[in-house]
Amino acid sequence: MSLSRQGQHYLAIGVGQWLLDWAVMVALSHYGLSVELANIAGRVSGALIGFWLNGWITFAGDDTVLGRRQLFRFLLMWTLTTAISTWAMGGINQVAGLKWAWLAKPAVEIALGGLGFVLSRHWVYRR
Repeated sequence: MSLSRQGQHYLAIGVGQWLLDWAVMVALSHYGLSVELANIAGRVSGALIGFWLNGWITFAGDDTVLGRRQLFRFLLMWTLTTAISTWAMGGINQVAGLKWAWLAKPAVEIALGGLGFVLSRHWVYRR
């Protein structure tokens, strides 16, 4: 599959993941859960659909597979990006407040999504 087509699929699936992630984070933090825990819960909800959809659609090919090794790689990548995202959300919340953390989340996730695309294409889903 071409880079352009993979990018389009990754973006479409990523938008769905992000909407779910953001909605869960905002809802849980609105009801009193710390922004850090709410962020992790949101990212888990997005990751649940993203791993499978990107493996079956975005990065499907002769040189890729969706198995235990790929799940392990995905979990390593997800743990790293979640730590970065949670650190950023917590810092923004402390400095500027909860509403600014809600507004900043899209920018943080877009940056991490770019990193996730490169890692997924070249490492996570490879045999």
